[in-house]
This record gives sequence, C-alpha cells and structure tokens, in this order.
Amino acid sequence: MEMFDVVILGAGIVGAACANECASAGMRVGIVEAAVPAGAASAAGMGHLVAMNDSPAQLALSHYSRDLWGMLSSALPANVEYEECGTLWVAADAEEMAEVFSKRRLYTQSGIASEVLDEVALREAEPHLRTGLAGALLVPNDAVIYPPAAAAYFLSSAEQQGARMVRGSAAVRAAQGEVVLEDGTRLRAGRIVIATGTDIRLCPWLNVQPRKGHLVITDRYPGIVRHQLVELGYLKSAHNLAADSVAFNLQPRKTGQLLIGSSRQNGSLLSKADSEILRSMLDRAVEYMPALRSLSVVRVWTGFRAATPDKLPLIGPTPDASVLVAMGFEGLGITNAPGAARLVLHHLTGVDVPLDPTPFLPSRTWSSEALYA
Repeated sequence: MEMFDVVILGAGIVGAACANECASAGMRVGIVEAAVPAGAASAAGMGHLVAMNDSPAQLALSHYSRDLWGMLSSALPANVEYEECGTLWVAADAEEMAEVFSKRRLYTQSGIASEVLDEVALREAEPHLRTGLAGALLVPNDAVIYPPAAAAYFLSSAEQQGARMVRGSAAVRAAQGEVVLEDGTRLRAGRIVIATGTDIRLCPWLNVQPRKGHLVITDRYPGIVRHQLVELGYLKSAHNLAADSVAFNLQPRKTGQLLIGSSRQNGSLLSKADSEILRSMLDRAVEYMPALRSLSVVRVWTGFRAATPDKLPLIGPTPDASVLVAMGFEGLGITNAPGAARLVLHHLTGVDVPLDPTPFLPSRTWSSEALYA
C-alpha cells in the first residue's frame, strides 16, 4: 500500500493547485484522477481572474487569489495565455451607474485599483459597444487565462517536486486516512483532500448542486474587444438560485477569438446545449454589442458549476479528521484556485493566510441528520 502525506482527489484546477501547494511545502503528494485532468468544469470555464464583490468573504478570497495569479504570471508558460486585460463592469443606465460608484468605493476600501468611466470614456475604451450605455467601472488588474493549461502547469510543477499522479480509476472510498480506488488500489495518507467539483459521491452530506452554463467561441477577430466585458446585472444572474438566467459576459482571447457567455440553469443535468437558453444568451450579448451579430461561431459547449446555497466555496475539514474538501466554487473556481490551495495548506499545516478561513468552512452547511443519514 502506497503511503502519502496527502492525497488529492480530483485534478481540475483547484485540485491541481492544491497538489502544487502541498508539494511546494515538502509533502509527499498523491493525485487521483479517473478521467482527463482539468477535463470537466476547468475545461468548460471562461478563465476570468476577477476580484468579485458579491460578499465580503468572496471579495477577500478572489482579491487574494487574483493577486497570487499576478505573482505567478511571469512563471506561467505561454500556453496559459495569461493576459491582464482588465474588466469593464458595464452600466446600462443611471441606476446601474450608481452601482458603479458604490462598487468603486468598496474596491477602494479593499485596496483594489479601479476607475470610473463615463459614457464617452467607455466608448473610447470599447468602441463596438452599443451607444447609450451610461458608463462602466474599469478594474485594470483583472486578467484572463486558459484554464486547462494552467491546471497542467500546476500538475507539472507538483510532479517535478515529487508528486505522483494516479490515473484511470476513480476513488470509491475516502475515509480514515485511506483512499480505495475502483480497481482495488489502496492509498494511505495522513490527510485526504476531496476536490471533485460537482461529484459529491464521496461526501454526499455536502450541499453542492450542479448549475449548467453555456459558452460560445467565435472565429478570430483580433482587436474587436480589448477588455473582459461584464454587465452589472451579472451578479443578480449569478445569485438567482431558483430561475434560469443569462447575462452579457464577453472575453477577448489571445488567439483573437471572443468567448461569449453567460448562462445559468438549475436542475438540468443534460450536457446538450439548450437552444432557448443559448438564443437568449446570444441575444443579450448582441444587445450590448451589435457587431457580434455578424461574427462566425466555431463552437458551443456546456459545463456544470458546483454551486452552494450561500455562493461561497467549501474549504476545510470534515467530521472525519483525515478528510478535507475544496469544492463548491461555482463560477469562481479558476480565479480562486491558488487562494483555495493556500487555505487547504493552512488547514493542513497551520501556515498563515491573510484572510479569515471561517466563512468557507464546510461545517456551516451540514446538519447532524445529513451526516449520519
């Protein structure tokens, strides 16, 4: 039976970042991945690295994580496509412009650089947006990456530091310091970290639900869009846990392609694209940027975000002292991967982190009835 200090279950971007962090701390690390590393939510996501202010705890984690990405940027290989293009939070009217100023005050208090753009400045920054928009908030240090390549970088770095990847067989049991795989392989570890996205079979007492999303990528049109563009209504869409929703979210890629989102569907487990949701999402995008109507689309795909009721991830210990989880990141798993890995290391070793880990503890979501059902 192979022995490890820690075994990470799941090689998406969060699991990969955890593996790299633990290996960098000198631990003997095992990584279990039954399928393609970073082949699920990490492959389906936009790759937006964003300081998100939907709650104080989320802002603290996403700001910290975005800064960690910035510190990593010079070491990232070219295929990660790290680009600090900034985010423009677009205000459609005077009411949303008031939200721009409110958002600016909050970012200033949190030490996040931002700049208010009026209608004229927004037009200069992004001339293909429709006329009549009220303005925007520019967050210049937000960035974009290609998530599968970033996860591959973390895994490669971990393996170079001695981590071992165990491929092709899923874990069927993870408890009391032991991981059992489908093929009968047993791995012993001082600690186990479950980072399996929407798959909660190993921890069914967690309240994590899949939320389906659609993305569209165009052919190459370099220079049409300069920033990540997000409508201010995006947060309302993201917080709506009951109804399906769409919001304007447009990302320029280094390839010259444009990535168009976003949508959220609750209760759908079908990977097939929903034509009605897709049409609504594209109509919303064209409403903000009419020039998109004439661009060619090369691919449409869907993915599933792991959502929690309070919109915060689950990072920390479980009732089994040997098991931790790092799950439930919804649309911020790419952004928050390095910060989540530092929080996992904090729980494993006591290393200091510059934010309060309490809001992310899994214990906030479970009941004794669920645990022992």
